[in-house]
Amino acid sequence: MNEKAPPPGALAFVAALVNTLDVATGADSLDTAEGRAEFGVSEREADDAKELREALRVACLAHAGHRPHRTTRPLSQLLAHAPLLVTVDDSGAARLQPADPAPLAARVAHAIAEATAAGTWLRLKACEAGDCLWAYYDRSPAARRRWCSMQVCGSRAKMRTYRSRAR
Repeated sequence: MNEKAPPPGALAFVAALVNTLDVATGADSLDTAEGRAEFGVSEREADDAKELREALRVACLAHAGHRPHRTTRPLSQLLAHAPLLVTVDDSGAARLQPADPAPLAARVAHAIAEATAAGTWLRLKACEAGDCLWAYYDRSPAARRRWCSMQVCGSRAKMRTYRSRAR
């Protein structure tokens, strides 16, 4: 199992957005012009993008059965003004499209809708480690992963548990 492989489809975009903040160091790529450009966000829109990112992180934590790391506006409220349209092509195939593809919330809503239809949305999770909270895609057969990496965060958590029992 490749823990580092990107999530499938549009979930890669959502995970990349969540992972713009390195919780351990505090480095936030949305604070840089290059980081904002990657998501089509202006400096004026950066605070809204960060709020959306943290609401996504809360959803990813919930997917893994973890408590929120902070209080945020509900993701559904942040996506309420990002309508999706059903488009049907000449062959009769239907697709969801953002009504306005420019705003970040519209692209996130589209990615979530696509992932929900594919059955992958609930597998996008956030690491349980409070100093990590990295978004990852759970490829385990039972979808029960708790950490972004067993070699790093999982190992640290298990070592803390072992030491607390040894005391």
